[in-house]
Amino acid sequence: MGPPEYKPTACPGAQSLPTARPLKNALLKALDPDVITRLHLHPVTFELEHELEFPGAVIGYLYFIDEGMASMTTTFRNGAQIEVGVFGYKSVIGVSALMGSKCSLNRVYTQIAGRGYRSPVEEARREFALGGAFQRLALSYVQAQLVQVIQLAGCNATHSFEQRLARWLLICADRAQCDTFHMSHEFLSNMLGSTRSTMSIAAAQFKHEGLIEYTRGFIHILDEDGLEKKACECYAVVEDYLDNYTHFDAGAQM
Repeated sequence: MGPPEYKPTACPGAQSLPTARPLKNALLKALDPDVITRLHLHPVTFELEHELEFPGAVIGYLYFIDEGMASMTTTFRNGAQIEVGVFGYKSVIGVSALMGSKCSLNRVYTQIAGRGYRSPVEEARREFALGGAFQRLALSYVQAQLVQVIQLAGCNATHSFEQRLARWLLICADRAQCDTFHMSHEFLSNMLGSTRSTMSIAAAQFKHEGLIEYTRGFIHILDEDGLEKKACECYAVVEDYLDNYTHFDAGAQM
C-alpha cells in the first residue's frame, strides 16, 4: 500500500463554484454552469512532485488542471518507472474511478507545478450517472487517453530516442502552456525509458542545433518548429486527438 492519499492545498476561502478566475481546463470549459455546480469543484494548488494517485491507493478525487503538468507512470518492483501518460489543461485525472475503479493502478504526480480544481469522486460519479454532457466528455477523454497510450507504446518500440525526446518536449510545452521546464537528465531518461548518458548526448545535440537551451536543470525551448521537424508523427496524432475530443459526437445515446 502506498502513502496516504495526497490532497493538494486548497485555496483559502474556496467555494464549490469557482468564480475567482476563468476556467482553463478544456473539459470544464465545455460544461454548463449547473454541471460545474454539481461537481462541487474546489480550487487546488498542484505543488511540484506531489502525488495525486499511487498504486493501490483509493481514488478520492478527480483533478482538472488549469496550469501545470502531471505524469502517469508504471512502477516496477525494483522501483523503476516509465511514463505512460501526461496530463495538462486538456485532461482529467482519475477518470477510471467513473468506470468503477476504486483504487489507482498507476502513480500520478506533478512534473510542473500549477493549479486547477478537484471534484470529490462521489459527486463526479453521481454526475456521470446522469448520462449528460459530463458523461459524454469523460468517455471521449477516456478514448483520447487510450489513443495516447497506444500511440506511445508503438512510438517507444519504433522511433529513435531523439524523435521521442522531441515529441516529449513538445507535449510538455503544450500541456503546461510554457516553454521552460525544470527537468534533470536523470528524470528525463527515466520518463523515456533510456539511460542518462543517452539523454545527455541527445540534449547536447538539440542544444547544438539551437532547438533548446539547457542550464542547471532548466530546459528552454527555442525552436518549436525545429522540434516538430525532429519529432515522430506520434506527436501530431496525440495532439490532434486531444485538441478535438471535446467536440466529438458521442454517437449512441446513453
